[in-house]
Amino acid sequence: MIDLRRLHVLRILDEHGTVTAAGEALHLTPSAVSQQIRLLSRDLGVDLLERVGRRVRLTPAARVLLAHADALYADWERALAEVSAARAEGVAAPLRLCGFPTAVAGLLAPAAARLRDSAPPLPVEVVQAENAECFALLLAGEADIAVVLPAPDTPPPDDPRFDQQPLLHDPFDLVVPADHALAAAATADLADAAAKPWIAAPGRGDDAALVLAACSAAGFTPRIAHRAEEWNAVVALVTHGFGVCLMPRLAPIPAHHGVVRIPLRGDPAPSRRVLTCVRRGSREQAPIARGLAALAVLAGSFPLPLRPGGDHGPDGVEDPEPHRHTYRAP
Repeated sequence: MIDLRRLHVLRILDEHGTVTAAGEALHLTPSAVSQQIRLLSRDLGVDLLERVGRRVRLTPAARVLLAHADALYADWERALAEVSAARAEGVAAPLRLCGFPTAVAGLLAPAAARLRDSAPPLPVEVVQAENAECFALLLAGEADIAVVLPAPDTPPPDDPRFDQQPLLHDPFDLVVPADHALAAAATADLADAAAKPWIAAPGRGDDAALVLAACSAAGFTPRIAHRAEEWNAVVALVTHGFGVCLMPRLAPIPAHHGVVRIPLRGDPAPSRRVLTCVRRGSREQAPIARGLAALAVLAGSFPLPLRPGGDHGPDGVEDPEPHRHTYRAP
């Protein structure tokens, strides 16, 4: 009988490449990782690791085993869902959510509040993590639901370890100072800002690539005048007239910033796809199903319409000060 915990250690070793990195992901010492692999090797009667210089690599037998591991774990996740449904009601374990920063602000925080205030209440833990790290947290069993962006460094949609599903399209808006010539416009063409200085956030590689591609499709290369690492800093530079930027609708803008975010015309207008991701087979587990449902409700009202010159809050009442920001995340 295969010990799934030991098999999980082998999966993490394959994912991270070294015994040390696997130990860090699993919160184990390297010697404990090696011991788990040795015990699994003994159980199966085959060698799973071979030494190459000072490093180890998986043997062909280990590769065959891993080819079956994803299906075994998907079946295990489905079994957990059925067991959970059959057991008596009790105190629920926390549902663990993770996502990239703007997903936490615009989706995970309000979803966590809905679950906390629902009946019966569901405790939730939220972790902000970089996009690729979210997949590692899921695989290590440290997160149950991730909100992620498809990217070159993330698993493909048919990866057998994960169940990735579309959640929403997050449009990019043009953000300009409140006294900018475009500030009163209901919509804008990206080319309208071609001659303006731009603020870029180079730390956000996927967003930066999308912005450059969108500008290229509009017929220009943006002149990057300033760079910042966080959206709050980007918007502060825009507020003080140092340039314009493209900003995803999920990213909130604090009310004290004097900017207007303008929806863009275009077919298609620049946007990014946001996905939910869970371990394959776990979608029907009751807490995970509730978490996914809460996210789907939020996605169903997104994006909220922008009204030039003002902002409608969650209660639908217009903010008294126009031209500060024109969208508040749900």
